[in-house]
Amino acid sequence: MYKEGGFYGYTPEAFKAVVKKAGMRFLGSMTFFDPADKNDDVAIKFWWNKAIQDHKKAGVEYLSTSNIKIKSIKTIKELQDYCNYYNKIGKLCKDNDLKFIFHNHADEFLMVEGIRVYDYFLQNTNPEYVFFQSDIYWMHVAGVNPVHYFETYPNRFISWHVKDYKELGESGKIDFEDIFKYQKISGVQYILSEVEDYSFPPLFSVGLAWEYIYYELLK
Repeated sequence: MYKEGGFYGYTPEAFKAVVKKAGMRFLGSMTFFDPADKNDDVAIKFWWNKAIQDHKKAGVEYLSTSNIKIKSIKTIKELQDYCNYYNKIGKLCKDNDLKFIFHNHADEFLMVEGIRVYDYFLQNTNPEYVFFQSDIYWMHVAGVNPVHYFETYPNRFISWHVKDYKELGESGKIDFEDIFKYQKISGVQYILSEVEDYSFPPLFSVGLAWEYIYYELLK
């Protein structure tokens, strides 16, 4: 996760080197900046331009964010303010050859003035600037099917967070095999393995998750 100036206490260049030494690629990162005034273009450009340049130095292809204030949103105007804000970030990213991705939890499926928040975000952000990262676990918690969104908004979901209540496939609650049939229509380019609640040491659990994805879902 990015905090202004670097990653986990490392400069962007140093963190890139650490990841490379471990035999991995640093493709994406999540960061947060939620100004009280979504129309303060000076503050927005100042913060995000710095973040974007740091991400480019680290070698990533995309950066993402989420919204922890959904429950406090009461009006469509507030939703539109966020959409305008995400469009601004997305354009800044595109202008710098990065992708901008919005990550969901469960709150995005709450209703505001009769409109589902997630649907509003999808319908009122510019597809050229704003992509989405489908957290399949949190969609299930919210009682929605990600396939519905993949079919309704094709090519918007270039990243998936694939996780389960325990290690992948262990809960029996999420039909991952069916979901993975919709990779093409969703437009997914980045699949992230994650474990919500570990039964084993974290690295072992994540290894099991990737084995499940590679041998069972991508076969």
